[in-house]
Amino acid sequence: MRKKDCHSAWPPCALLFFVHFLCGAYGQVRYSVPEEMTSGSFVGDIVKDLGLELKRLTTGKARIFTAGGREYVALDREKGHIVIKERIDRELLCAGAVSACSLSFEVILENPIELYRITIEILDVNDNSPAFPRGEITLEISEFASTGARFTVDSAVDPDVGINSIQSYSVNPTDHFTVKKQSRSGGSKNVELVLQTPLDREKQEYLYLTITATDGGNPKRSGTVKIHVIVLDINDNAPVFQKDTYKISIPENTAKGSLLVTVNATDADTVSNAQIGYYFEHTTPKIRDLFSVDPSSGEIRLIGELDFEESAIHEFQIQAKDQGGLSDSSEVIVEVTDVNDNAPKMTLMSFSNNIPENAPLGTVVAMINIQDSDSEENGKITCFIDRDLPFKIESSLTNYYSIVSDSELDREDIPEYNITITAKDSGSPSLFSKNILNVKIIDVNDHAPQFEQDSYNAYVMENNSPSLSLFNVKAHDADLGANARVSYFISDNDLNGTPISSLVSINSDSGTVYATKSFDYEQLKSFTITVKAQDGGSPPLSSNVSVKITIQDQNDNAPQVLYPVQSGASVVAEIVPRSADVGYLVTKVVAVDVDSGQNAWLSYKLQKATDRALFEVGLQNGEIRTVRQVTDKDAVKQRLTVVVEDNGQPSRSATVNVNVAVADSFPEVLSEFIDFTHDKDYNNNLTFYLVLALAVVSFLFIVSIIAILSVKCYRWRRERMFYKSGANLPVIPYYPPLYADVGATGTLQHVYNYEVCGTTDSRKSDLKFLRPSSQSVLNFDLSGTRTMPKQNRTTEDVSAEQKPPSADWRFTQNQRPGPSGAAATPEVAMGTGPWPNPPTEAEQLQALMAAANEVSEATNTLGPGTMGLSTRYSPQFTLQHVPDYRQNVYIPGSTATLTSNQQQPQQALPPPQAAIAAAAAQPEPPKAAQTPASKKKSTKKDKK
Repeated sequence: MRKKDCHSAWPPCALLFFVHFLCGAYGQVRYSVPEEMTSGSFVGDIVKDLGLELKRLTTGKARIFTAGGREYVALDREKGHIVIKERIDRELLCAGAVSACSLSFEVILENPIELYRITIEILDVNDNSPAFPRGEITLEISEFASTGARFTVDSAVDPDVGINSIQSYSVNPTDHFTVKKQSRSGGSKNVELVLQTPLDREKQEYLYLTITATDGGNPKRSGTVKIHVIVLDINDNAPVFQKDTYKISIPENTAKGSLLVTVNATDADTVSNAQIGYYFEHTTPKIRDLFSVDPSSGEIRLIGELDFEESAIHEFQIQAKDQGGLSDSSEVIVEVTDVNDNAPKMTLMSFSNNIPENAPLGTVVAMINIQDSDSEENGKITCFIDRDLPFKIESSLTNYYSIVSDSELDREDIPEYNITITAKDSGSPSLFSKNILNVKIIDVNDHAPQFEQDSYNAYVMENNSPSLSLFNVKAHDADLGANARVSYFISDNDLNGTPISSLVSINSDSGTVYATKSFDYEQLKSFTITVKAQDGGSPPLSSNVSVKITIQDQNDNAPQVLYPVQSGASVVAEIVPRSADVGYLVTKVVAVDVDSGQNAWLSYKLQKATDRALFEVGLQNGEIRTVRQVTDKDAVKQRLTVVVEDNGQPSRSATVNVNVAVADSFPEVLSEFIDFTHDKDYNNNLTFYLVLALAVVSFLFIVSIIAILSVKCYRWRRERMFYKSGANLPVIPYYPPLYADVGATGTLQHVYNYEVCGTTDSRKSDLKFLRPSSQSVLNFDLSGTRTMPKQNRTTEDVSAEQKPPSADWRFTQNQRPGPSGAAATPEVAMGTGPWPNPPTEAEQLQALMAAANEVSEATNTLGPGTMGLSTRYSPQFTLQHVPDYRQNVYIPGSTATLTSNQQQPQQALPPPQAAIAAAAAQPEPPKAAQTPASKKKSTKKDKK
């Protein structure tokens, strides 16, 4: 024990006691301080007294824990001092206690958790004056009271203890009475007025005294009470209790209204002086709330609820008083026995709800204080947790328990635990309380990222734009937070001396691989990179995966025409003699494509020619041959425009102009080809006129639509106005008596009967529609009373006369000609594969123009067995009836031509007789307006 030095100034010195330390981690220290110290007053230096380092208070997050109640002290971490936080009133803290009053609390440190118990003894100071329960007391004393008679009065109460409590009583004046303090067997003290000289009612009926109670403090404090003495007539016997003390013991769960004890006093007097009344004598309000006394019978009953934990003993005085004013008092002591009515109270002092999964065994998770207000076995506590958890409970101090880890933890297996702590007392029946702690396991970087695939294959078209997203890799990490945040990197290797970083890059967050340059299939066809996935842990973990990037060819090169060579300086022409037979090889267009695969498959088409019926171009070989016999009527100069197109998506093409001279001699060729260069202006003018004509037709079509809508709107408004007119209309609309399909054209294919009920009010007229009949004549009875008899008439179905077009005009998707040069497979026959592309706009326009020409030609050829307007514009007529100009496909090395009708094979070149007959049957196209060049040509032909 060590006593600290005292200072001369207030507060008084504090006493420090070192009791013991437990296991080097827990200790106990004791201080003594006076009550009523101001907030912030110094109590003790725990750093010095407990042998701690000052910085340990900050790093350990030192704090004060008080098990229930108010916190009167605080901890100054910066200085390591215990200071007063709230003014301490000893009388309020330890009410009624005459022994030492103390305040206990714990100082808790974390990381690691340490616990120190601090006890502060509260020293009493003289801060309370003695006080009487009542400010004035009335006493009735008989005049025949003998000298030395004692009269009990209410004693003063001083909450202070020791020398600061009440030490003496005095009375003023002292003519008849003196005051004495008498101790009773129960430890209580009574104040009695002792009569010194007899009273004479005839001389003085009333006496006024003042009793003063003085304590022993420094400075002293005192309290007074006024005594009013009424002198009565003679009553020489006072009541006397049978017992000086009544002592009873009852359980705290005793029911209200229960009879506790009956006090009894006797009086030797008779008549009114022998009538005794029982009353509480200077009791506290708390006693009056718990107990009651019957004034006539002396029965003491329980009227409140007892609580052993609040107070185990209740003491009070009962006064017996007769009619003459004489009285006696007796003490009643009520002992309250404990009942197990309080469950253990659990207080969480410290709790770490997050612990790492690699925490060592024995890591403290929580520290708990458990209190039970009951006594003996009712307050004996047993604490436990579930056994199947990786935690256990330990106790280092009484009523203090620690939850520590008992086995290894794995967040990926179980991310969190709910620990149920049960505190149970030993009462009968036993009471318990529970508390659930949720402990989350903090992740540790113990898993490397794992890719979704062992390897990746990516494909990219050449000529891609830089920064194009190629593909995405994805890796997952079983950890959490930063440990699961995956970043992606590309190993910086070389590819034939070229860094990989110059070819591709990767988004470190999403794993998306981007191209850093535009690839060229002709230079680089594939390469492999290594992608590393690394998490954000410390230290980081990683894994690798290989990615093969394949570059796909794209149709980025148009065909290049090698022959004939186009030159603007001179005109080169191929000469065809007029004696050339069918199939005569005029020339051959030679072209190449630097692409590969289908992008390099070339096809040749004749786009424009002076005479389309004279020449054709081989689809695959580019050979220009005659398709019929050359005649004298053919023009000398012929210009052919050949389009060379590859099979890419989309396709690319090149155009070459071939000049052909139909002549037998060189001078004739020379004279005709002088004006070849002027044809370009003519072609340019023709294109302009076609565009202008298309714009005019479109404008007229829009104007027509607007006009039709205007007329429809006008008629509709007229009908609405007619309907909303008055009920009496002067004119009833006229209905023709007969509608007949006399021409059997199919205008009315069915006969309908109508019943018309006409009234003067058009809004009440009725029109009934009946079932159709087989007549083609619609009759009306003008009288509106009946329907005319049916007229049987047989009409032929016009649609029966019009045969549908041949099935050769229709193509299914599988019957469409395939890509040029495509080889036959068992699944797809030669030339029957799907089209590489749908018809272009130019092809659709060409087909529509061909259909319009057929319509104009059909106006003169309508009749049975032909495709007339009724058939072409019937609902069954579609664009599939329009000849498809892409249906002929040429196979290299073969003279066969594939058509949509597989049962009728065609030859690549028709026989000469067929060609001549076709040319003779074809109507001669209208001649164009003569130009100076054409006049010159005709003059030369006439000369010939």
